[in-house]
Amino acid sequence: MKTWKVALPAGILMAGFLICTSASYGTPAFAKKENKKCVYCHTQMGKKDLNATGKCYKENKSLEKCPVPEEKK
Repeated sequence: MKTWKVALPAGILMAGFLICTSASYGTPAFAKKENKKCVYCHTQMGKKDLNATGKCYKENKSLEKCPVPEEKK
């Protein structure tokens, strides 16, 4: 009985995490392939929000035609 008091809430919490997490399509592999840092295409490190360069890369799968992002100060 004592095991269920811990296991049941832990299982529910784990299921919630699995359901609520979203897939990440921007991976370190893209950054390595293009030899750029994550913030080259994203607005902030660890954020999904893309800047203009990131949106262009998403459409073209290449940085060739994409604008160079403005350098943050």
